[in-house]
Amino acid sequence: MIITAGKYKGQKINTPDESITRPTLSKVRMSVFNTLQSIIDFEGKSFLDMYAGSGIMGLEAISRGFEKAVSIEKNLKAASIIKNNFKKFAHSPKLYIGDSLRIAPKLESKFDVIYVDPPYFSGIYENSLDAIKEITSNIVIMEHVNEVDFGSFNLIKQKKYGDKYITFLAI
Repeated sequence: MIITAGKYKGQKINTPDESITRPTLSKVRMSVFNTLQSIIDFEGKSFLDMYAGSGIMGLEAISRGFEKAVSIEKNLKAASIIKNNFKKFAHSPKLYIGDSLRIAPKLESKFDVIYVDPPYFSGIYENSLDAIKEITSNIVIMEHVNEVDFGSFNLIKQKKYGDKYITFLAI
């Protein structure tokens, strides 16, 4: 997998076995960050990837100019690969290993952008939104395949890629 843009553009990262994670495709990552860039300026902003998988979304955020990125991953094999990927970069996201639903609400800072992409059909989309209500200051991006109740979040934009949706929300 390759970082698509910014100061780390073209840098290769390792990915966990696809039975463990489902990496976000490069065309989807490019679209997410291009859409996001039309909404906010990345300079000085913070990014949280709740379900890191390979860590690529946090690395894309740093590469494109976010000041701070945090990644959370529960799977120990995936977390080990993420750690090794992050070691390759002078400025990389901070990694927390554990359950996002427990870790996210305890994070001490608010995030300008939060990316929510739990395992499909896990049934934890609404719980994820509940877990980040207090740490969201601007935009939430959700990758999902089925209907999600966005609760108190406002829909900004939604795009469909094959069977999945990328949904931009605001608090």
